[in-house]
Amino acid sequence: QVQLVESGGGLVQAGGSLRLSCAASGRTFSTYAMGWFRQAPGKEREFVSRISRSGDVRYYADSVKGRFTISRDNAKNTVYLQMNSLKPEDTAVYYCAASGSYGDLRQHRAYDYWGQGTQVTVSS
Repeated sequence: QVQLVESGGGLVQAGGSLRLSCAASGRTFSTYAMGWFRQAPGKEREFVSRISRSGDVRYYADSVKGRFTISRDNAKNTVYLQMNSLKPEDTAVYYCAASGSYGDLRQHRAYDYWGQGTQVTVSS
């Protein structure tokens, strides 16, 4: 069992930055690939980014590529999402998730554990 707790969300002006953190419980954090998803009101949950177990492979949605950076610290059981040049369309609840799968990690169904989410609001 893995418990995930996100933090770092908030209100920021367009062009600003935020850093989200996701702290995981348990001693098996390094055995999970980690992902970030987001869900805006009235929209489906969408893939944002994911990182491999060792942290050497990272993928991003086209909408955030070049602006967001995912990273992880396995010693601290934490995954991060650095978000720069934020836009109003980035406004959403952001969720981190852990996957024991080796399948398509852009799909939310590939993930076994989810955090409660943290709100990010970008004003124009």
